[in-house]
Amino acid sequence: MRCHLKTLVQLAAGLFILASVYIMRRPPSENKSLTWIWDRETWPEEIESHYLRFNVSIKLLAGDPQQPKKYLTVGLASVKRQKGSYLQSTLKSIFTQSSEEELAEMVVVVLLADFDLNWVQQTVQTITEEFSQHLSKGQLLVIHARQGSYPPLTGLKRNFNDAPKRVTFRSKQNVDYSFLLHFSCNLSQYYIMLEDDVTCSRNFLSSIREHVRSLDASKWATLEFSKLGYIGKLYNSRDLPTLARFLYNFYQEMPCDFLLTHFRSLLMQDKAIRFRPSLFQHIGTYSSFQGTINHLKDEDFVDELADNPPADIDTNILAFSTYTPDQAYNQDSSYFWGTSPIGPESYFLVAFHKPALVSRVRIQTGLDGKDSLASAVVEIGRTLVKTESKMECSGLETLGSLQQGQFDKSDIEKLVNTNASCVQIRVTAEQSDWVVMKYFQIWTAKAYGSHSADKT
Repeated sequence: MRCHLKTLVQLAAGLFILASVYIMRRPPSENKSLTWIWDRETWPEEIESHYLRFNVSIKLLAGDPQQPKKYLTVGLASVKRQKGSYLQSTLKSIFTQSSEEELAEMVVVVLLADFDLNWVQQTVQTITEEFSQHLSKGQLLVIHARQGSYPPLTGLKRNFNDAPKRVTFRSKQNVDYSFLLHFSCNLSQYYIMLEDDVTCSRNFLSSIREHVRSLDASKWATLEFSKLGYIGKLYNSRDLPTLARFLYNFYQEMPCDFLLTHFRSLLMQDKAIRFRPSLFQHIGTYSSFQGTINHLKDEDFVDELADNPPADIDTNILAFSTYTPDQAYNQDSSYFWGTSPIGPESYFLVAFHKPALVSRVRIQTGLDGKDSLASAVVEIGRTLVKTESKMECSGLETLGSLQQGQFDKSDIEKLVNTNASCVQIRVTAEQSDWVVMKYFQIWTAKAYGSHSADKT
């Protein structure tokens, strides 16, 4: 009886499964949606042969992971180079260009992605000696994946007609990044990818945070803080597992920066969202691929973003087309382009909305060796007089003269130790050339002091 009942139950269960499959796979009616069940075991053999098992064991070589989650993970992979090494310089730039408050919200993950275990061991020792404080605080983690975890790296597709060695190099790089992302996915809210031969803008984390806030609730997959390759690309950490799998599964198809464009599009971000100025600069001369010479530079990089307090901009130099005066002050890639005549009556004025204690002023005029401001002085004013026709900076003190179209002066608060209402450029001689003002940067003493916090 029990056997008969068991048989009936099994038969009923079988009929239920068959009925469910039939319901799910039959053509949809007008009011019902179609549901498909996808089972990897039913994949055709030719498709399954291309499916890569994502089974990697990552070893932590140095550092102490800490909770809670940080705001930002900075990830980079490093390999042994035939000529030169920039890893220590890159790490030093990351840490010295960040305040203690920023470091508390950041973790740097370095994947030593070379199969030469002697090099890996020596590099870990060097990092441990130089960055012991950051390792002990959980601000720096060093990891490694064994060679056996990698998929085949030779005999791959020669897409783009790349040489076999080049295909191997870029394919392994995709897998390196995949493992790095896989390890980093639960460490922080955001993740930014760097390379092991970059320098950083001062307080780059704070700049990134402000840019993220500026997007409010806008949806994005990738934010770009450098125009070069895979440098300075920011992701939500929740997307890292998907991105890691994406790079891994398509590792031999194309270089990582090509894959990233496709990944961004798949997440419904059709256009790049790039911020200027760039926060990261490529410094390596010798490439990690066969030690070839590499002169890549990001022209939009600045080593330190200015505070540029809210201000009104005024000038009596006529602007050409849409190159308006405010574009010299807004710290993106745009600039002011003024037409002649330019002479002793010409000025360019920055009038603060609220008086500020100025610590540094940096000005650059000219573009590609042309249209520099040949003769001018920079002045700071304690008061601002507004009339119906113009603004006038008064109570002036001269900070210095432009040299070859440029000006950069620090410690201004020691010279003028009261709040200023305005800073201006006053032209002192006639010139027939037009003028490009690429940037007009101002730092305030309070903000500059926080930038100068003690660093390792």
